[in-house]
Amino acid sequence: MSAFVVFLIVLAVLAGVVVVLYNTLVRSRLQVSNAWAQIDVQLKRRHDLIPNLVNAVKGYMKFEQETLTKVVEARAKAVSASAIPDKIKAEGELSGVLSKLFALMENYPDLKANQNVLALQEELTTTENQLAFARQHYNDSVMAYNTRIQVFPSNIIAGMFNFRPSEFFSAPEAEKAVPQVDLAL
Repeated sequence: MSAFVVFLIVLAVLAGVVVVLYNTLVRSRLQVSNAWAQIDVQLKRRHDLIPNLVNAVKGYMKFEQETLTKVVEARAKAVSASAIPDKIKAEGELSGVLSKLFALMENYPDLKANQNVLALQEELTTTENQLAFARQHYNDSVMAYNTRIQVFPSNIIAGMFNFRPSEFFSAPEAEKAVPQVDLAL
């Protein structure tokens, strides 16, 4: 076999490896985008439910207007955020004020008995659970993608074609705090 034929075979194998690695990186990046789109779907549903909940509790919580205002402002900030890091931060703030709103709602027995409020709270809780699963899937996709762009030999292809790491969706500090439970009577 001539050296030229061997060279062509080696070149074809290398080109094949580059194509396979590139396509794997593209698929991984698209999976991250798809996972983020799933989070976006749940965030939209969450954003649509919040004004209904605020309107439903407004009459009962006359003394908690500051909290309701914070919820509305945090929702507006979350809706207007466009870049993923900004969305992550805004959604963390929204989660914090929603937690405070739910805690305050416990102080209003009439509110806890209102069927509309209970239904909205249940829908929002379901959405929060779906959002948690979507975040987990997103972070799993980001981990797989970021790993692929950092390990050899795909890191060479990732560098050549400008693949950049994606950012994880991390829990806001408010959600990381350990809740205090007091069972004293």
